[in-house]
Amino acid sequence: MPALATGAGHEPGLYELLAALPSQLQPHVSRPEDNAFLQDMFGERSLQSLVKIHERLQHYEESKPVPVLDSAAALAHELSEELEGKSVNGDVKELLKLLAKPHVKSLLTVHDTVARKSYDPELPPLPEDIDDDEDSVKIIRLVKNKEPLGATIRRDEHTGAILVARIMRGGAADRSGLIHVGDELKEVNGIPVDDKKPEEIIRILAQSQGAITFKVVPGVKEEAPTKEPKVFVKALFDYDPKDDKAIPCKEAGLAFKKGSILQIMSQDDATWWQAKIEGDANPRAGLIPSKQFQERRFALRRPVATLPLQRTSSKRSSGFRRSFRLSRRDKKTNKSMYESKKSEMYDMADVPTYEEVTSYRRQSGAKHRLVVLVGPTGVGLNELKRKLLICDPQHFSVTIPHTSRAKKNQESDGVEYHFISKNLFETDIHNNKFIEYGEYKGNYYGTSLDSIRSVLSKNKVCLLDVQPHTIKHLRTAEFKPFVVFVKPPTVERLRETRKNAKIISGKDDKGSAKSFTEDDFQEMVKTAQSMETQYGHLFEKVIVNDDLSAAFSELRLALKKVETETHWVPVSWTHS
Repeated sequence: MPALATGAGHEPGLYELLAALPSQLQPHVSRPEDNAFLQDMFGERSLQSLVKIHERLQHYEESKPVPVLDSAAALAHELSEELEGKSVNGDVKELLKLLAKPHVKSLLTVHDTVARKSYDPELPPLPEDIDDDEDSVKIIRLVKNKEPLGATIRRDEHTGAILVARIMRGGAADRSGLIHVGDELKEVNGIPVDDKKPEEIIRILAQSQGAITFKVVPGVKEEAPTKEPKVFVKALFDYDPKDDKAIPCKEAGLAFKKGSILQIMSQDDATWWQAKIEGDANPRAGLIPSKQFQERRFALRRPVATLPLQRTSSKRSSGFRRSFRLSRRDKKTNKSMYESKKSEMYDMADVPTYEEVTSYRRQSGAKHRLVVLVGPTGVGLNELKRKLLICDPQHFSVTIPHTSRAKKNQESDGVEYHFISKNLFETDIHNNKFIEYGEYKGNYYGTSLDSIRSVLSKNKVCLLDVQPHTIKHLRTAEFKPFVVFVKPPTVERLRETRKNAKIISGKDDKGSAKSFTEDDFQEMVKTAQSMETQYGHLFEKVIVNDDLSAAFSELRLALKKVETETHWVPVSWTHS
């Protein structure tokens, strides 16, 4: 048969070859019916379509395509939720309609399934030298690139067998579905592992590239995993597995910072959970200490020094907080007047590890979240509150405090203060109606929970500055507080920026303003460090008040985002 003619430098595809075959074969076919059969067969449209598909697949196989992402269905669902309910144009409405169609959803699901599938090479034949009395074994071949295998091993103390201790969710071993917890490892790439330490086996695996062949004895057959609901937690401490001597495998650990949002993938192990950092593209989970384990470890360590319990007297230390510092006509009371009750036992019982959270966005018409400002004396809380009130008095407001002292001539009840009797004030204290209270010169002063509710009920943002140990009592579904910690810059910077500023002394009965001293600067920085160490896990935003205008702009932007964007909040705030 003569060779098929092709253009110079052109390699014919299978489809071209088949199309040319009838004419090439015609001189060699003697019977007409044979010629008609060939013409009909090679002219069949379905055969031509199959050949075209084959060629396209072969083309893509040579280019070794990699999926851009394997979560198209989830992305489409999130996009629909994001656009739902917004004032949208015609194009967006059409997109939402398309994404809601069943066949589009199915197409995206199929795409994700294919994208996640690991196309392993064919398994080699079973070795011929297996003894009849040998345990049933599996020969598994996995293709390993730079990605870790995603499994940890341990030696059984009684039998000495090397067992698979855990499979990391989303890792190569997990995606293959071939290796399970409890499987006994016999060989790696033909090397027996019975006499090797787990560290030596891990070294072999780390040095291996390409296809790795495992010989394993299957463990007890596990039940099919049930689909667990997604659990997210906010990390309340920093963690680096490289510094953790207790972790079974440092390479499998997941490092995170305080404030990171973690998706818990598995809590099967009571000591080591598996987690991913929310939004991270890496599908493999990593090991983190469980809540119970980390709480035990924190409890065994030396307790963090607590802030000194401050006294409610007219002669106070410079670190004692000043209250009711905004628009009060009674300048004499514009000093430290009260301090809420504090249980040091309660504070010491708080061991911050993880807090279960969920996403939350304020709905139109819903009450605003309470805004709590925290910071040391002299850092500028009063100035920041005043600037917010001036810039938008219809939107921001502050609470009106209660007092048991007599009303003065120029004062009005419910304007400067709510004036109540001493007996009623003590009754309200007993009934836990105050978030902070104290006594000054024989009179009670305090901020009531009802005064916060009064501001919020008027659809205003309530600005409140309190001592940090009271935050925990405000962290309820009712108030949903957004806590902003305002901290000072360095002492050197304070000397430059606060050189001509004044601080209310409070050391005498006149409440006179005086210039900052070096001691004031040192005290401010020291108190801020203590606050951040002990209560930093409760702060959602930290602002350094180096420049007041810049700090105000940063605060204003943060409060705008609280009202308009989605945030992570404790689960208890959204689930009754």
